[in-house]
Amino acid sequence: MAQDDSIELKFRLFDGSDIGPDKYDPATTVASLKEVILARWPQDKEITPKTINDVKLINAGKILENNQTLAESRVPVGELPGGVITMHVVVRPPQLDKNNVCTEKQLGDAQKQNRCTCTVL
Repeated sequence: MAQDDSIELKFRLFDGSDIGPDKYDPATTVASLKEVILARWPQDKEITPKTINDVKLINAGKILENNQTLAESRVPVGELPGGVITMHVVVRPPQLDKNNVCTEKQLGDAQKQNRCTCTVL
């Protein structure tokens, strides 16, 4: 990887903390970046992604696709001499199974505990 072509990135997590900065080749795929994020994810975080599909990367207001490279995603190369590009990391909340529907008793118990519930059919 040539020094001039590398892209320096840091990943901003939901709580404002960062992973990086590190330099990446423009041919690096978004899926590879997500694997790096998973490997370097702080262990003290309450929300932890399990797979790369649980992670969304956002750059310049666009969600980056796993199969795209940094160059294809139009991440600026060399536009910020010595600058670091910040990508935002969003973790998809865990999905409930379709069979995991609250019963009336569970709903009543939740209301007694003064909590909100939501059921998606």
